[in-house]
Amino acid sequence: QVQVVESGGGLVQPGGSLRLSCAASGFTFSNYGMGWFRQAPGKEREFVAAITWSGVNTKYADSVKGRFTISRDNAKNTVYLQMNSLKPEDTAVYYCAAAMSWVLVTTVSNYDYWGQGTQVTVSS
Repeated sequence: QVQVVESGGGLVQPGGSLRLSCAASGFTFSNYGMGWFRQAPGKEREFVAAITWSGVNTKYADSVKGRFTISRDNAKNTVYLQMNSLKPEDTAVYYCAAAMSWVLVTTVSNYDYWGQGTQVTVSS
């Protein structure tokens, strides 16, 4: 049974930091690229960051480049998203997803498995 479970969300002040974690099971984690997406109320789900199965290659949305860092630990079947210098516009539900293909890594349809999401709220 495939499970993808995000954690680490919460309320943080502008300029603060959060680290999201995503624990996966039920599939061969080290064979999959992993991505983070987010969805704000009334908006479409958007790409945030992705990392290849090996962790060598990463990709970021322009809006988070230089502030967010994606990483993974294949021994723990876990992917992380370190978020620094958070802004109110980063407020959203953050989703973790797994994909066999790296071709369309920024698109929702590219991903095979999804978590339920974790809420991140950036507010003073």
